[in-house]
Amino acid sequence: FLGVMPAYSAADDALTTKLVTFYEHKKDSSVPSHQATVLLLDASNGTLKAVLDGSVITAKRTAAVSAIATKFLMPPFTEVLCILGAGVQAYSHYDIFTELFTFKEVRIWNRTKEKAEKFASSVTGPVRVCSSAQEAVTGADVIVTVTMATTPILFGEWVKPGAHINAVGASRPDWRELDDELMKNSVLFVDSREAAVTESGDVILSGAEIFAELGEVVKGTKPALPEKTTVFKSLGMAVEDTVAAKFVYDSWSAGN
Repeated sequence: FLGVMPAYSAADDALTTKLVTFYEHKKDSSVPSHQATVLLLDASNGTLKAVLDGSVITAKRTAAVSAIATKFLMPPFTEVLCILGAGVQAYSHYDIFTELFTFKEVRIWNRTKEKAEKFASSVTGPVRVCSSAQEAVTGADVIVTVTMATTPILFGEWVKPGAHINAVGASRPDWRELDDELMKNSVLFVDSREAAVTESGDVILSGAEIFAELGEVVKGTKPALPEKTTVFKSLGMAVEDTVAAKFVYDSWSAGN
């Protein structure tokens, strides 16, 4: 797939488009499944100002949005973080989650155990490698799913009541990471209603009702409900790339 994600932020007076390719590698590949480039344009006249590494921006901004969702939606007392998947997004989520929150234990599971072990040995803090997704999830307070799964790998019967889940993978209308039980028995938050009902297999195929967009929670127009079991379905929005690219460009310009 080739995706083109243009956006303009009036608040930042920033204009960008992101070009992102996605190739489903049947075998483990040295080439990432997702590759991206962000073009930052002068909003007043359209001149190209910068070409930025869209893969880094995508990884960082996606994890940042998950962290914002977690800040609002996670239970009051959190001890265990679980990450399902060991790719690029697993690293970016680990970095920001361990920077912003305090967990007594971090667990990881990946379909290929060697990748999970490599992850555990290369990050800064202790990580427990689990032999099954169920082992990793059981008793976890915050769960992050960043997999290439096309059918559910996380099941409602495993999830601790009151846990918060950031569902980041399964960005196609026919792909799933979460089963119907979890989707229907959780309070569902999304980044974009419009995108979720056309792009997310977890939302479309389960028939789960969307309670709120994350922006509504941030603005205070919808409650966060951290006492409930919550799911944040993240698909990503072009404006997140725009704001991130402008932030990087402004920081670079100030340094120069």
